[in-house]
Amino acid sequence: MIEVRNIKKAFNGKAVLKGIDAQFQKGQTNLIIGGSGTGKSVLLKCIVGLIEPDEGAVEFDKRDFLNARVDTKRDIRQEIGMLFQGSALFDSMTVAENVRFPLDMRSKMSLEEKMERVNFCLKRVGLEQSANKMPSEVSGGQKKRVGIARAIVMNPQYLFCDEPNSGLDPQTSTVIDNLIKEITEEYQMTTIVVTHDMNSVMEIGEYVIFLHQGYKVWEGTKNNIVNSSVSELNEFLFSNNLMRSYKAYKNSHDRFLPD
Repeated sequence: MIEVRNIKKAFNGKAVLKGIDAQFQKGQTNLIIGGSGTGKSVLLKCIVGLIEPDEGAVEFDKRDFLNARVDTKRDIRQEIGMLFQGSALFDSMTVAENVRFPLDMRSKMSLEEKMERVNFCLKRVGLEQSANKMPSEVSGGQKKRVGIARAIVMNPQYLFCDEPNSGLDPQTSTVIDNLIKEITEEYQMTTIVVTHDMNSVMEIGEYVIFLHQGYKVWEGTKNNIVNSSVSELNEFLFSNNLMRSYKAYKNSHDRFLPD
């Protein structure tokens, strides 16, 4: 479990996060949603240590991360896997070399052990036949799967995904969502996903927090989100593309969405 308490962050005197509290449970997909500029990515970066909050606490399974000693922080970071918005693959490396990169940087495995782990992770995401391809030779959805394989290659306890469906078509997005959910349950990781994709919310949102103007104004599950009485959340849900996504989802999944 990851717990955040009273997380505050300001940039140049402008408050971005205004006291966020949340508990992200192990073995489930936890989503952070909200409009642009609401602090979603800033919160994620505060949790993983890329940004230091001005106030508050972050605990990884009861371990204080923000005030931890250097060696404790290093140990926790070793347990973190990260899927970046643009996949962040190295163009000059093959798919297998990209997946192996964290092992080269942070493990003491032999080359044979590394390749065994790489092949296992590529097989888990359905890309065992693409190991020797370059990133330019695989599709956008396959790049995301390479990113997932790289994120889990160190067998992390915590998985962070920043807009994993950005730039993907709806069908491929569903594949990525389901893969993240399956891996989360299979390895009992604590997974946090930042997204604005309503389809992702309705597919895998076991715990969802909604940020608005730096505050957490709603939390719950995919099954009760559409019945919210929070006006800011309803406006977010029923705006532009999200409304069309919601209607398309509702038409095919009415049993999950009571009127």
